[in-house]
Amino acid sequence: MNELDELQEQLGRLFESVWTGAGDGQAWSPPVDVEETDDAWIIEAELPGVRREDVNVEVRESEVMITGEIKERERAGILRRRTRRVGAFEYRVALPNELNADAVEAKLKDGVLTVRVPKAAQARPRRIDVKPE
Repeated sequence: MNELDELQEQLGRLFESVWTGAGDGQAWSPPVDVEETDDAWIIEAELPGVRREDVNVEVRESEVMITGEIKERERAGILRRRTRRVGAFEYRVALPNELNADAVEAKLKDGVLTVRVPKAAQARPRRIDVKPE
């Protein structure tokens, strides 16, 4: 019976690391929405519990990279189950248009990081009036 209990505990840890990414030491990707408007790309990443100083946003050519860490908090008791992710996270997205990297804005509010990446002027759609002959 003791061996069965040990096997069950090991399987539990394995499934927990697969489903939550906890304990595997690998960077994980947060849930992200990417929205395109006429003049910008809007990237929203769910980062509950992350502090502003623990997140980095970089733009290189047409790629946006969001990295950081959700740190383990100190606990008074014994942690029996973990379903929330902690540790390093990373998200990268290559956007199809030329970007205005100097005007990128990032805000963190209520656990959601919003990154606004303006399109370069030449990448924005233009409406062309059709004239009669």
